[in-house]
Amino acid sequence: MRDDPPSGFSNPTRRAFLMTTGETAAAAVVATYAPQPSTAAGHGGLPASLAAGLDIAGAVPLTLRINGKDHQLRVDPRSTLLDCIRETVALTGTKKGCDHGQCGACTVHVNGRRVNSCLSLALMHDGQEITTIEGLGTPNALHPMQAAFVACDGYQCGYCTSGQIMSAVALLKEPCGPSDAAVKELMSGNICRCGAYPNIVAAIQRVRNNP
Repeated sequence: MRDDPPSGFSNPTRRAFLMTTGETAAAAVVATYAPQPSTAAGHGGLPASLAAGLDIAGAVPLTLRINGKDHQLRVDPRSTLLDCIRETVALTGTKKGCDHGQCGACTVHVNGRRVNSCLSLALMHDGQEITTIEGLGTPNALHPMQAAFVACDGYQCGYCTSGQIMSAVALLKEPCGPSDAAVKELMSGNICRCGAYPNIVAAIQRVRNNP
């Protein structure tokens, strides 16, 4: 006869064992990746973005003028403009796609011209006028190109949309023929993995034909 288990000893089923270990693992993952609380100010009451730079070895001072507002920062000299915009200034409308200048998701305007912010060092743009998608329009006052993208369904998943719109707005000031083919050529640096190209072109032509 099998001895009874000692008092207080449980004999769980396989299902109960797997459920318990699964819950424990999930809790560990959540604890690892849960966002840590941030402070609004750091060393001596400095803005968090500037205070963070004080802890970076070799950090250098930098002023980024983004959407008409100056941001005084201290950054690693190897930081890209994209990373400064997203991680330091916390304007996350500009997307990181390929990080190799091939998809256009990170497109912003610098002194009125479109650039791939993932290929530019932040230090190259000290004091220059930078515009991101957040500075183009607001939900209550859309830029005509933003409104056209909505009207023409110029997006699907939306990840590439901010870069597409920034390139499209820049195209309005660039030499471009009247045909759809000419628009496609000037927008060839922006990839839409969902394949919404016909609607993107339609949105651009809508604005071009109704200035």
